[in-house]
Amino acid sequence: MLLPGAIDESPATWIKTLGTTFARFGAHTQDSGNISYGVDVDGTRFFLKTAGDPADQAPYLDFDARQGLLRNAAELAKTIHHPLLPAFHGLIESPGGPVLVYEWRDGEHLGTARDQRENPETAYQRFRALPADEILAALDQLFDLHAHLTAAGWVEGDFYDGALLYDFTQHRLTMIDPDSYHLGPYRNDMGRMFGASRFMAPEEFSLGAPIDDRTTAYVMARAALVFLSDGTLDRTSFRGPDPLYAVTQQAVTTRFPSYAAFHDAWQAAAAAGQ
Repeated sequence: MLLPGAIDESPATWIKTLGTTFARFGAHTQDSGNISYGVDVDGTRFFLKTAGDPADQAPYLDFDARQGLLRNAAELAKTIHHPLLPAFHGLIESPGGPVLVYEWRDGEHLGTARDQRENPETAYQRFRALPADEILAALDQLFDLHAHLTAAGWVEGDFYDGALLYDFTQHRLTMIDPDSYHLGPYRNDMGRMFGASRFMAPEEFSLGAPIDDRTTAYVMARAALVFLSDGTLDRTSFRGPDPLYAVTQQAVTTRFPSYAAFHDAWQAAAAAGQ
């Protein structure tokens, strides 16, 4: 699909001219204020993300802030290419803010409402019930992606299971919505930052605290505890070998000095556990 650099009409109007809209993600699916679309253009599927309705005041972030996050996501997508990230086709300027165009990725959303989190039929619980080796393979890819992000200067922001899709047929993990990742270390200017407490580092609850790649390491270790265990450090619940458990435990207690140190330790432990 040949993309224009800019359009003169609203994103919703322009998107209708592209092809068949087979999916729409608005307030009924998430509370960000963004509106996204799945569009089939001559047999090829795309995912288009917009800042939503400029007049919508319900979301925590106003329209200008939502636009800013989309532009941030576009910068990340232009600099990082990884199998876990959908291919980025470009940003289109419009009267309704930027429109981000990605490849469409099949998969089920692992993010699950709190009241459904124990339901074994949810994608979240079906993923956690997979053989440990399959979950470890997905985590290895997730940690590799964050090694690339860290090397390019990007620091985690608002990562949780809602940022993940899993294709149970193709055994493929996809990460979406890295809109709140930061280029370079930053400070917590919110107090309780965006995210799910099951994944968050202590500094993401502390106003003024520094956020850097050590935070990324903590959050990734929490992902291992959520998906391979019951979210606690109970050794009997962790479905991985002792060396990986030891790395995870260190990452969320005494901490690693950098993401690279965590990732190197994880890779060494994975090799030792084989």
